[in-house]
Amino acid sequence: MVFSQFDRMILRNLALEVADIAALPEMARRRRLWVEHNSLRSRYPMMLVFPEGSWAELLPEASLQCVAPDAREVEENLRRRIYGWKHFCDDTVVEREWVAAKRISNTGWGLAPRRIPSPVTRGSFHIDPVIKAPADLKKLRMPEVVYDEKGSQAYLDAVRDLFGDILEVKPRGMRRVDFHMLNHYTALRGLEEFMMDMYAEPQMLHEALAFMTEGNLRLMKQYADMNLLSLNNDSTYHGSGGNGYTDHLPAPGADPSRVRYADVWGFSESQEMAQVSPEHHVEFALQYEKKLLAPFGLNSYGCCEDLTRKLDDVLAVPNMRRISISPWADVDVCAAKLKGRAVYSWKPNPAHLVGDFNAARVRDYVRHAVQAAKTHGCFLEMVLKDTHTCEQRPERFDEWTRVARGVITEEAGAAG
Repeated sequence: MVFSQFDRMILRNLALEVADIAALPEMARRRRLWVEHNSLRSRYPMMLVFPEGSWAELLPEASLQCVAPDAREVEENLRRRIYGWKHFCDDTVVEREWVAAKRISNTGWGLAPRRIPSPVTRGSFHIDPVIKAPADLKKLRMPEVVYDEKGSQAYLDAVRDLFGDILEVKPRGMRRVDFHMLNHYTALRGLEEFMMDMYAEPQMLHEALAFMTEGNLRLMKQYADMNLLSLNNDSTYHGSGGNGYTDHLPAPGADPSRVRYADVWGFSESQEMAQVSPEHHVEFALQYEKKLLAPFGLNSYGCCEDLTRKLDDVLAVPNMRRISISPWADVDVCAAKLKGRAVYSWKPNPAHLVGDFNAARVRDYVRHAVQAAKTHGCFLEMVLKDTHTCEQRPERFDEWTRVARGVITEEAGAAG
């Protein structure tokens, strides 16, 4: 990776701006609040904004100035940090760092998913199953870790040369060891077929999930044996929205040169089980996920699935610390159930950013969740994400965060 003089000038100027933002006292304050929050010591509501698909409208590709694709990728990352600081009233911590992720992959499960694409731009695809019968499970293979050490070092050297004197360039290995078993399996089997299998072919389904559990455990062992794990008790994006700041990790006896699973956050989700009973959720998902999450120092669970009726089961997972409360969950029931047992990671409905923006409706909606959490002593964070469009109205993110910040200030008071 070689950057032209033109691209270097742009990227270094952006890096200087990021470094200036990171040095502000506000960032130290936010970092302290997150440590208290994730360590279950502060009930002050926290807020994060992840525009995700809407970034294409907030920072259109035409707004990037670099020429080379690699440089444009770095530029986009830096500009997003700057944009968020200038526009969002959330609690994102801008760090004076650049994470040089090691190039780690795996060989997969031996079968490749087949998809029938939508004729509509960004439309839904249809899964064309490659596992059609129990005998096809024999085609599955255990994945093996692939680590490109040479490529990782080349990338590290390139970014250090680019702006290592401005940002702290940090080589990092696996900071997110996440489990999405049902997502991977339904991509091979088909979602409708998977649902039918719970009744018509339960033995086949258990055989598949047991195999994938073993495969993930083997991957975990390889990451550890190859010393590819990195700490994630920092700004690392965690779970389905959140960060890892906490002083509860790493665990006692930690060795910075060899990270253990006891030193890091783990995460799993089962969105495919959203409409399935709590009993079936445990039988066909959670019993397997618990085996994978057991070694981790702290855990998170859930994404867009409604866990209202499943919280007792999720809370039984060892070291559970953050649980996703989706837009479809009952915020009152979830608050009464969670209390202060884990972080209440509420995902507000992103649909409020499309159509006519109604500030009063957003204010009432956010206040309801904040008051429910306050009543039951929850550690609330609100994470605005899954925002795939703002209909070319970027200012709606600014408005939403201002409204939400006003509610937090009114209900909880300002945090010092």
